[in-house]
Amino acid sequence: MQKPAKRSPFRPGPGALVTAAFIGPGTITTCSLAGAQFGYALLWGLTFSVVATIILQEMSARLGIITRYGLGEALRTQFSTPASRFITAILVVSAITIGNAAFQTGNILGASIGLHALFGDETLPLRFWVALTAAAAFLLLLAGSYKLIERALVGLVIVMSLTFLTTAIIISPRLPEILRGMFIPSLPSGSILTLVGLIGTTVVPYNLFLHASAVQERWKDASGLGEARTDISVSVILGGLISMAIVVTSAVAFFGTGNTITDASGFAVQLEPLLGQWARYVISMGLFAAGISSAITAPLAAAYATTGILGWKRDMTSWRFRMVWMFILLTGTLFSMLGFRPLEVILFAQAANGILLPVIAIYLLSVMNSRKIMGDNTNTRLSNIAGIIVVLVALGLGVRSILHVIGII
Repeated sequence: MQKPAKRSPFRPGPGALVTAAFIGPGTITTCSLAGAQFGYALLWGLTFSVVATIILQEMSARLGIITRYGLGEALRTQFSTPASRFITAILVVSAITIGNAAFQTGNILGASIGLHALFGDETLPLRFWVALTAAAAFLLLLAGSYKLIERALVGLVIVMSLTFLTTAIIISPRLPEILRGMFIPSLPSGSILTLVGLIGTTVVPYNLFLHASAVQERWKDASGLGEARTDISVSVILGGLISMAIVVTSAVAFFGTGNTITDASGFAVQLEPLLGQWARYVISMGLFAAGISSAITAPLAAAYATTGILGWKRDMTSWRFRMVWMFILLTGTLFSMLGFRPLEVILFAQAANGILLPVIAIYLLSVMNSRKIMGDNTNTRLSNIAGIIVVLVALGLGVRSILHVIGII
């Protein structure tokens, strides 16, 4: 009797890139503000975000594995007329490439603030740590090795997990209140922009481009779909738990106290009464890991998206691919050197992400229902229903946030 094939143990893969990308300084800042201002009330937004991310990233992974296309290339194939291609290219380049330049400023500043607080050397200016962070990201991307980048990011995700989940456990939060916040939606007065920011910091449009290309480095045919789904589910759920841990920690420390948070390093300092003298080092390590991981993935995603939509060679060692990520990295570094306030940059980028999400998700759904591209692997009816619900919720929140900003509601 033939023995059943031994199932290989789970090994983190491209899903870790997705988690590393969305757990950045923006996540720490937005989640900290959500907990400090609204307690556990907006945790349901993160629950929705985790489900929405798994739904959309599964489509992205299926696209990459089955067709060997990145999302940019698939969009270029789907919209074949010159006018539609031009409009799509403009949208992708502006939303992903230019948008990621704004994100990169927050990423580099966040990692630099983490290093500055970690080492506590006041004689070295923040610009020194900015340069060091940028140089580390530059060298890792310049190596042009997907496996090296994946291993580095898996390690950084582990650091973030240990940092923030352990911190949340130490402060002994109230579990029933957390569960109520996770599964019973509420929208306290003045919370709409924060809610959009929470969704925008988790369901990140550029991750759809990054993931569709990254899965091709790991799996070569449809036999890898099951493993890819496990990989993205485990990775995103872990990322969601990290985000929730930050909200919970901030809620216990600040909600109802009248204290305010100006940046993520201030979050660390104000936790010292709860965690003691180690608070600064623990949170600073997590902030650095979040910043440097996102400082690597944001340029990488922009390069995949831009080269794909413009029909260029999608190769990490090609000069065009490198020029795109170098532009993102250089722009973020220069803005960081000029001293932009991290909180303003991060919150603007997160809110913009939440508004752009429905547009990119609609494009993805269009591609996933194209038999010309997907063949027999188009979306099922259930996948379409889930995807449409995600789009409608994100669209509704985005429209409401715009109306709130211009003073209509």
